[in-house]
Amino acid sequence: MADLEQNTEVGQISVIGDKELIKNPEFFINQTLQFQELMMMYDCAIKEVKTKLEVLNAELSVRYKRNPIEFISSRIKKPVSIAKKLQKKGKIISVDSIEETLSDVAGVRVICSFVDDIYEIASMLVRQDDIALVEQKDYINEPKLNGYRSLHLIIEIPVFFSDQKKMMRVEVQIRTIAMDFWASLEHQLRYKHVINNEEEITKELKECADIIAATDVRMLSIRNKIQENTNEEDFLDKMEKFDLSSFY
Repeated sequence: MADLEQNTEVGQISVIGDKELIKNPEFFINQTLQFQELMMMYDCAIKEVKTKLEVLNAELSVRYKRNPIEFISSRIKKPVSIAKKLQKKGKIISVDSIEETLSDVAGVRVICSFVDDIYEIASMLVRQDDIALVEQKDYINEPKLNGYRSLHLIIEIPVFFSDQKKMMRVEVQIRTIAMDFWASLEHQLRYKHVINNEEEITKELKECADIIAATDVRMLSIRNKIQENTNEEDFLDKMEKFDLSSFY
């Protein structure tokens, strides 16, 4: 999220926030500087995580001759969403409460090609000695009731500032293109809609999610069959074409 967007929303929350919902509207007046600094820190943490993921993707693209990560996106929760979540948890709205209570203010989403890529990327990320895994939720092996699938990690990563090293929490969601397709459409269909036939719609969405999950498994199986047949041929072809002069 750009700095301009953060600053604008910080200024707006005391004006547009529901007075019943936000009991401390002066929070974003009295603590604006601390809030902006904290959001900056979360933004830097996102940059650190994205750099690690990009390095892993570059390494694996050489090793496997393909990019397991299709794309990476990120976001920082909006101030109104932060305030609502704190109040839902019964916490005071303050900068300290944000750090102590919320683990998903900073979020990174990783979209992979295949299901096994998800677990490989996750494993490689949390094995790094400067990353601490705080929590893992595997919604792939145990999908939500509506069919949602994704691997969620809460990690802590050190960020070095001019006068301190600070451990920052980031939520990392890793899913396939197919899982992301379903999640995006499900959100689009439900967002700001009052659904009268909730049970029927939920059932249909779950059926779609199950079909998409089965497709993911089948695509992985097809990829594995192709690799089994081509690995030996590729190796021999690469040996014939290998030229040391390209390194000079």
